[in-house]
Amino acid sequence: MQQIIDRRLAGKNKSIGNRERFLRRYKEQIKGAVRRAIDGRGIRDLERGEDVHIPKKDVSEPVFHHGSGGKREMVHPGNQEYVAGDRIARPKGGQGGGGSGSGQASDSGEGEDDFVFTLSKEEFMQVFFEDLALPHLIRTQLAETPEWKSHRAGFTSDGTPNNLHVVRSMRGALGRRIALGSESRRELHRLEAQLEQLRRHPHPTDALAHKEVAELEARIAELRGRLAKIPFLDPIDLKFRSRVKTPVPTSKAVMFCLMDVSGSMDEQRKELSKRFFILLYLFLTRHYEKIDIVFIRHHTQAQEVDEQGFFHSTETGGTVVSSALVLMEEIIRARYPSDQWNIYGAQASDGDNWHHDSGRCRELLEQKILPLVRYYAYVQVAEPEQNLWDEYARLAETAGPHFAMRKAVDASQIYPVFRDLFKKEGAPA
Repeated sequence: MQQIIDRRLAGKNKSIGNRERFLRRYKEQIKGAVRRAIDGRGIRDLERGEDVHIPKKDVSEPVFHHGSGGKREMVHPGNQEYVAGDRIARPKGGQGGGGSGSGQASDSGEGEDDFVFTLSKEEFMQVFFEDLALPHLIRTQLAETPEWKSHRAGFTSDGTPNNLHVVRSMRGALGRRIALGSESRRELHRLEAQLEQLRRHPHPTDALAHKEVAELEARIAELRGRLAKIPFLDPIDLKFRSRVKTPVPTSKAVMFCLMDVSGSMDEQRKELSKRFFILLYLFLTRHYEKIDIVFIRHHTQAQEVDEQGFFHSTETGGTVVSSALVLMEEIIRARYPSDQWNIYGAQASDGDNWHHDSGRCRELLEQKILPLVRYYAYVQVAEPEQNLWDEYARLAETAGPHFAMRKAVDASQIYPVFRDLFKKEGAPA
């Protein structure tokens, strides 16, 4: 009977199975800790781990022990002072032996230290994004179901007949025949030349001449037989076209982030907008392996900027929201055709707009933008419902499920609004 002994060293994640079971068992406590962490830190610091505290009584395990009563025999190692029947004095200083704590005593209450463990960055983000998903995606499980594309990768000796490369196979067969028969062929040419010379100039002794000619003819026949045995086409000569599969993204996505930076947007409102877009950025980078993000900021004029300029620029001015929508349509037409990209748009504003422009914004969204995008979300970071909110509310009645609008007037409302906008289909808000 054969025995196999695994002497490999255990990896650093040898207890990962126990940890996963622990996380599943205390899922609700972990969710609560993640929610408290979100409230207590900035979104820029969101993508890191967190210490989770669980009361020790909640992680207690059932144990088996002897019941009270009965007669038992026990061995206490190191006992040199007491025998059965001795009475042991109570330790001085209360119920325990001299404690090391400090402070005043209390006549009531009891407790235990909390059980503390650390969620890794990946575990924290897994809980944070657990019930979130981009709505109405054609491919909702991008990471789990990658598509594969076939590419040429030279030639191989194995394959199917339909992939046989005839020219490359015949070229290999010719080279093999030349290499295997070159020595015999040189020897054959030398003997044929020698036989021809003997026939032209016979030896003085006829008997000796006939014997030498016979030997040469036998050797020539042997070499010709050897050359004839070299196969014209051997299995090792066959060359087949080789193809390898490489993973490709199942769908391409681009996210347009539009933010109002006009004079009516104070620092608090800008900060709310920035938090929404940062949260959206974290969500998209987790859901997609590769995604394009376009940042558009606007006052009376719209401008495409990089991420640094989008969040930290100090320009202000009046408000013409339609300029951002026009620029968004131009960028889509120029760089992101809707038949090749999944397009998403998110807009943050205080709702204030030049009163002659709000109607045009609704028309641009209805006629130009919404037919091109998968989803468009509008977040208002101010409480008063001004003319832009009224126009968008009219649009929401007829636009369908791929247009949504919400309010967020406090930092604590950003995350609930985000979850409401981008929740999984069928999941409670």
